[in-house]
Amino acid sequence: MTFPWHLYLMAFIYTIAGINHFRSPRMYQKIIPPYFPNPKLLNILSGCAEIILGIALIIPTLSSYAAWGIIVLLIAVFPTHIYMYQDEKVRMGLPKWILLLRMPLQLVLIYWGYQYT
Repeated sequence: MTFPWHLYLMAFIYTIAGINHFRSPRMYQKIIPPYFPNPKLLNILSGCAEIILGIALIIPTLSSYAAWGIIVLLIAVFPTHIYMYQDEKVRMGLPKWILLLRMPLQLVLIYWGYQYT
């Protein structure tokens, strides 16, 4: 089975994003809303999930499952986008309008993932 280039792009993006969870853990832990327990563990789990799902996207027998996993992951991390928008201390200097635009971008990413289910 030949995969389109945009599937490889998606796999690359999620794999690199997952690796970044381990390169800059404090940045990711900071944006986890305080009502979630153990931000350190959640960062590790989400980073591992992104790496595993990114790699699984390019394995023909796993790609559909990985795409569903990415959709679930995007929904699961959505509270971080709301938290960043609401709390000025965790915005990383980003203007509110960018943080607001980021939320519907999640729908675009979910749709992108859905293309491979």
